[in-house]
Amino acid sequence: MPKYVYDFTEGNKDLKDLLGGKGANLAEMTNLGLPVPPGFTITSAACRYYLDHEAMPEGLDEEVGRYLSALEREMGRRLGQPDDPLLVSVRSGAKFSMPGMMETVLNIGLNDESVHGLAERSGNERFAWDSYRRLIQMFGKTVLDIEGDLFETAIDEAKEAKGVESDLDLETDDFKGLVQTYKKIVRENAGREFPTDPREQMDLAIKAVFGSWNAPRAILYRRQERIPADLGTAVNIVAMVFGNLGMDSGTGVAFTRDPASGQQGVYGDYLQNAQGEDVVAGIRSTVPLADLEQIDKRSYDELLQIMETLENHYRDLCDIEFTIESGKLWMLQTRVGKRTAAAAFRIAVQLVDQNLIDADEAVRRVTGDQLAQLMFPRFGEIADDVKTITAGMGASPGAAVGKAVFTPGRAVELADDGEDVILLRRETSPDDLNGMIAARGILTSRGGKTSHAAVVARGMGKTCVCGAEELDIDVRARQATAPGDVTIKEGDVISIDGTTGAVYLGEVAVVDSPVVQYFEGALSAAGGDELVTSVDRLMRHADSRRRLAVRANADNGEDAARARRFGAQGIGLCRTEHMFLGERRQYVEDLILAETRDDRRAALQALEPLQKQDFKEIFEAMDGLPVTIRLIDPPLHEFLPDLTDLTVKVATGDASADDERLLEAVRRLHEQNPMLGLRGVRLGVVIPGLFGMQVRAIAEAAAEVREAGREPHAEIMIPLVGAVQELEFIREEAEKVLAEVGVEALIGTMIELPRAAMTAGQIAEAAEFFSFGTNDLTQTTWGFSRDDVESAFFGRYLELGIFGVSPFETLDVDGVGRLVRIAVEEGRATRPDLKLGICGEHGGDPDSVHFFHEVGLDYVSCSPFRIPVARLEAGRAAIKSKG
Repeated sequence: MPKYVYDFTEGNKDLKDLLGGKGANLAEMTNLGLPVPPGFTITSAACRYYLDHEAMPEGLDEEVGRYLSALEREMGRRLGQPDDPLLVSVRSGAKFSMPGMMETVLNIGLNDESVHGLAERSGNERFAWDSYRRLIQMFGKTVLDIEGDLFETAIDEAKEAKGVESDLDLETDDFKGLVQTYKKIVRENAGREFPTDPREQMDLAIKAVFGSWNAPRAILYRRQERIPADLGTAVNIVAMVFGNLGMDSGTGVAFTRDPASGQQGVYGDYLQNAQGEDVVAGIRSTVPLADLEQIDKRSYDELLQIMETLENHYRDLCDIEFTIESGKLWMLQTRVGKRTAAAAFRIAVQLVDQNLIDADEAVRRVTGDQLAQLMFPRFGEIADDVKTITAGMGASPGAAVGKAVFTPGRAVELADDGEDVILLRRETSPDDLNGMIAARGILTSRGGKTSHAAVVARGMGKTCVCGAEELDIDVRARQATAPGDVTIKEGDVISIDGTTGAVYLGEVAVVDSPVVQYFEGALSAAGGDELVTSVDRLMRHADSRRRLAVRANADNGEDAARARRFGAQGIGLCRTEHMFLGERRQYVEDLILAETRDDRRAALQALEPLQKQDFKEIFEAMDGLPVTIRLIDPPLHEFLPDLTDLTVKVATGDASADDERLLEAVRRLHEQNPMLGLRGVRLGVVIPGLFGMQVRAIAEAAAEVREAGREPHAEIMIPLVGAVQELEFIREEAEKVLAEVGVEALIGTMIELPRAAMTAGQIAEAAEFFSFGTNDLTQTTWGFSRDDVESAFFGRYLELGIFGVSPFETLDVDGVGRLVRIAVEEGRATRPDLKLGICGEHGGDPDSVHFFHEVGLDYVSCSPFRIPVARLEAGRAAIKSKG
């Protein structure tokens, strides 16, 4: 029979798959000899069985009973023993940290009898009844699925009736009354009495934790963080220690470094006479962890020593939860802490300098997504008409501007309409997750850097300001008031600074971040900015390790020059159709209306010098580097007037003779599904001279740039090829033009059709390079139009788990990736020196870059802004592939 339960002495930090992160780390701290309350872990395998069979595994009940008996013997008390009760907490713990996604239930074992035993043993009746009401509240919300606001409203009414603002001011009789009120809430909303049998309490809590793995907010969080849905969660049963025994007790969260900035020091929050979730829930304002030195120096000194031990052991920033019970320090949890993007880069370099990790490991610990966050704009100078209304704690850096909203539902609604929003809450909870994801930034009036809002925002890279206590947020009225009679109503634009904590009424202008200035060459890595220095060191190491080259998708000289400053090693996609927009559309109309060969030649001759000048600018910007130019790809109707508008114009008699001819041409070219019609290579076959004109413009531009002393490297890409015969036809024409001008250029094709991928061996006979157009390859493989389906049903597909992530955002490895792999293998089998790249938007997606490294591509190409991301991820992919 499988082993489903592990004592803390039996596990270690490497068993996260089985014991979850919390259980594995509790075991590790136990093994290190740190003060951890005794307990045991029920494995994630038991959870998976429960979710698959809707029943607990055979024998689990007896196995839990044996470990519970051992815990009772160790503690010298039985669970819920009337005169001296052992109480336990039931906590979730998945492999990956999911802050606040699955609730904790504390004080299991309390009932109408054992509460008196707890009061007598502790000598503190108030504490006992406070603990009892907490159990009913947590159990009701988490296990019995009762709306949490019902309990919060009841305690708010109790404080209001007593004329106090803090739960610290409530007395024993108040908590006794709350126990009865809470029991009534349970009875009326759960259809049953609150369970008084201690073992039933524990068993129901275990099932609830297992079931919460598939709660909507947990599913949403996993999708946001790309956490696999089939992992399940472990459950930790831990002997209770109490931070609410009096002012010599408390609970806190500590970080071995600042998770917002990465600076070394004492960071965290502490709350006296508090229990469990009080700190992260933001129910009362905490004090900085450093204040603990004056409150309880012995515990403070011991905590600092443990923090140093844990950071050196884990070789990383550690996030620690602890409780002090009557002056005794207990460690409740540790994990590698979530951090902002800036902190991630700084900490990685700091740990290298401390010889705790090497440079390869440092690069592994930062991501392209984090680098992209560092490139987002920041606030510049504050205009005179922008009012500073308050300030809180800068919990997650960044600049966020948007309309104020007060409910997660409204945040989602406006964000779906394309609006930027800032979510305002007194404090956030896991139920707010959908709104937090939708918002540009989060602002709370309670909580600190370790609150739910701060932790989740940092994990998602969202700007967050917490603990703006001067702000009175009224969710029901959908407004907030600030000092000076300032009122923020829903829809008002506000700006929040996640670095300084400042909150502004109105829109604050943004400027380039220092990291973007560094990539632009405007800021030196030696200029003293620690973040820029850290980014520079890790980027240089990633560049030294990567095999993939990184090119840019750029269509003009300005974008090409910027891409080169950002580290591009050439251009992987220059879209020539972008050169036909604006005033040049008239020349395309002339081409389409051409009725004779001479008319067509005249239209092409008018376009050629314009194209040549465009190519010269790009070749000059990319001097010495390859430039892949895709010949015109979209259907010609995109360059023509709208059919309906033109028809109306002709029908009303307002049209000229040219308009009537144009209408005839538009009707002739009209297609029901133009993206699968006359476009790409088909245009070159059907319209004589079109591709030849473009090749001549490329060749002559290259010749003139070379005569000027530069070194152009042109690569001509034929789009939408499905058969080698199409490519051979266009290649023959292109080679004649290149020979006439006296310029050499590689000729290849874009692999964007399933047939092209499946016949890549044949196509490679006529192609010197492949560039995978993964946008169209995704559309043609899945059989849907991106523009039509993303708004139509992608949301539902993501909700149901059919998509874990949009296949346009991250490459569909199983389907589209399989075609890429086939084309790579068969293309290189025909032509071993075949150059391979990718120019779809996936070229800048971190996960996709790792796949392209794995299948053996030579380069990825992406937008200029994403080039640093692709460079970093290419380095990470190379390091990962070598173990």
